[in-house]
Amino acid sequence: MSASKFNLPVDRRTVLKGSAAAAAAVAMPAIVSPSALASSGEINILMWSDYLPDSFQKSFTDKTGIKINFTGIGDNDEILNKMKATNGQGFDIVTPTVNRNPLWKDLGLLQPFDMKKVAIDKVNPAMALGDKFWNFGKGTTWIPHIWGTEGVAWRTDKFTPAGEFPSYYDVWDEANAGKTMGRAHSSMLGLGLGMERRGELAPGSIWSAYETPEKMKEVWGKLTETAIKKKKNLKLIWKDADAQKNGLLNEGVIVAQTWDGPPIALKTAGEPVMYRAPVEGAMAWVDGMSLPVGAKNIDQVYAFIAACYDPELAGTAIKTHGYNSPVIGADKFGGEVYAKNFADAYPGDALSKLNPWPAEAKWYSEARTEFVNKFMSA
Repeated sequence: MSASKFNLPVDRRTVLKGSAAAAAAVAMPAIVSPSALASSGEINILMWSDYLPDSFQKSFTDKTGIKINFTGIGDNDEILNKMKATNGQGFDIVTPTVNRNPLWKDLGLLQPFDMKKVAIDKVNPAMALGDKFWNFGKGTTWIPHIWGTEGVAWRTDKFTPAGEFPSYYDVWDEANAGKTMGRAHSSMLGLGLGMERRGELAPGSIWSAYETPEKMKEVWGKLTETAIKKKKNLKLIWKDADAQKNGLLNEGVIVAQTWDGPPIALKTAGEPVMYRAPVEGAMAWVDGMSLPVGAKNIDQVYAFIAACYDPELAGTAIKTHGYNSPVIGADKFGGEVYAKNFADAYPGDALSKLNPWPAEAKWYSEARTEFVNKFMSA
């Protein structure tokens, strides 16, 4: 599976800067209601737990007078379930991942953005996927916010990869038993990619599982059987960013399958932690912003989007959270440490081997939940 298949960029120039035409639009201001900028008010945001650093929130409030009411989450299912439970009420912005569009399509929980009020030309066009995948016949209901990957992190003082790149299989390897962690569903998928590389699954098995329910059950049946046998090797199952950091710092974890942000934040803080795309290819994702049908503070929403698409504010934020911004020019404000971390995470041909998370049909999500529950209860 190539990154280009899903319109995700495959080199640092494309990832961070986009096309020349888009770069020329960096100075283009977002069209925001004067009432949002001049007054105060508030905005209710349901977003991944480590995406809004205190520095960003303070800068936004100081500039606009708008108070942010921030509810942190660590799972796409949590976002969707909250919206289902409230019929799209209670929040002004929610933040699903781009590949979850099939699960939202027919629910009627989102309303389209007024794209005249969104400076979409400020973001890398390769990640402006809302109109293509999140239109649902009524307008764009998703715009990009943060992108990153899931790969392998390790304690540099306690673990050394076999080569330049670690492997997803390191998390499940008997050699590291009792000293590893991963998220249930994605580390199981990582195990499958590792098994493919080792010749224990046919090449392409993991991606073929997204094609039909029958293929999914065949592949994940084998995968779950192996995962259960190796479950004792995992010390921790994480659910959010804080759990990843705590595992690496305080719980004796030496190697883990993680998002890029948490271990990179630890590394930036001087901890003996490294994050890198594995030899099988990192899993790439783009998280966005969507407007629930029950959003009340509309002017404030567009003021918030304008701040997120400001290169300096976005660049300052990536210094803290360790992920990447789709905003053109944000990397210039990320500083030398960000540039070094990016190079360490994706050396050599790592960017050309990214595995974008495929779109998940409802049948796939439901079947995967059954297999994950079987693994967790074993």
